[in-house]
Parts: sequence; C-alpha cells; structure tokens
Amino acid sequence: MSTLTQRSSGLVQRKTEASRNAEKIPDGDDDRRAEHEQEDEKGDSKETRLTLMEEVLLLGLKDREGYTSFWNDCISSGLRGCMLIELALRGRLQLESFGMRRKSLLTRKVSETWNPLKLHYQLRNVRERLAKNLVEKGVLTTEKQNFLLFDMTTHPLTNNVIKQRLIKKVQEAVLDKWVNDPHRMDKRLLALIYLAHASDVLENAFAPLLDEHYDLAMKRVRQLLDLDPEVESMKPNTNELLWAVVAAFTK
Repeated sequence: MSTLTQRSSGLVQRKTEASRNAEKIPDGDDDRRAEHEQEDEKGDSKETRLTLMEEVLLLGLKDREGYTSFWNDCISSGLRGCMLIELALRGRLQLESFGMRRKSLLTRKVSETWNPLKLHYQLRNVRERLAKNLVEKGVLTTEKQNFLLFDMTTHPLTNNVIKQRLIKKVQEAVLDKWVNDPHRMDKRLLALIYLAHASDVLENAFAPLLDEHYDLAMKRVRQLLDLDPEVESMKPNTNELLWAVVAAFTK
C-alpha cells in the first residue's frame, strides 16, 4: 500500500485543567499525579474523537474548498444511516423484537421516525451542524466564499493529521488488516466502510492508493456489499440495526 504523506499540522499542545492541576501536586504524591494524568489523557482523546457522521462528512469534504461535491446527492441519506448506527452501537437504539415469526430486517423498525426505510429523507442543515462540530474539535475552520450570486459558508481542512489518520484506517481495514469476515471486524469500522460507500465518499479514501492496491481494496469492498444482511444479522454477536441500515442501502 502506498504510504500517505502526512504534513505536520503545527498543532499546539494545549494544557487541560487537569494537567495544570497536576503541576501543583507535590513530587512525592505519585498516586494523585497518576490520577490527574489519566484524566488529562481522557480529555485529550475526547477532543479528537469523531462520530460516524463526522467521519463520513470529513471523507466527503474537499480539503481546500471546505464543502462536499455539488453532485453528491447520496451523503444526506448516508449521514442519517450514520446516526442510526451510532446510536445502536452505543446501546441507545435497537430493532423491535420479531416475536414468534421472524420478520425481515426492513419490516422491523425502531420507531416511525427511525424506520430504516426512511433513510432517504433529508436531514435539515445536518452537514452545517456537523462541520461546526469539527471546527470546535480543531479539524476544520470557517470561511466565507463568494459564488457569483450568493455567499456560502465553507469549512476548509486545518488538521490534516486527523484526516490522514482516518483515511489510513479505512485503507488498512480492506488491505493490511483485512480479515475476510465482517464479524471479526470492528463494528464501527465495518459501519464506516458501508456508510462511506452509501454516501459516495469511499472513493476519496482510496484515491491515493496505487492501482493494484486500489483494485484490491474495491474488490474487498464489493465482497462486503455482496453479503446478505438478513443472513449476517442472524449470526452470533451481531448488531441487527447495523445490518438493517446496510440492507436499506444495498437492497
């Protein structure tokens, strides 16, 4: 796999309140110092932790221009799928039980609002809200651009390290770390691949690859797309809602 060139982003290491408090702890009190260091690490990890929706949007955003392709009409429904799976992986949502007779994934629902069959409805201003979250996390910035007849708020990339890390994670999942079994893959990463494809942004993650690696990556993605979500959802240790969302996009 070709090595992605990562530019230094010039990140300033900001001290959290926990680290400042740790400096005040006497040298002899190792236990209290260790406790503060753990709190500091947790705070830093939360600062750059991205949701599935943010990851998909980041893959779709043009780095310099700060907006998604005008021709991409898939990303809105893809982001709605991200929201469903994000809540499912956190244990906040699940499909209704099927009772005595097993129903297909797409005839079961969480509620009328979160029916997987309604994924193609638009979410109002969702991209702008997600972009603002990424600005707050230090990944994007905010600018105004003039497009002849109107001004548009854009969000160019400022932290290339985080985006390159995301791209590398997606590439490795279908190349160096390919396990040839969706149930051995991390569920969040599996969902990211499906949703990035459904949002028509997966190509952006594979574009830097050499031709042979690109072809192999796409071949393995096709293997995932050819799976039957109904069959996969009945296997042990699966998340049914994840496969219901996959079914909504692939059937």
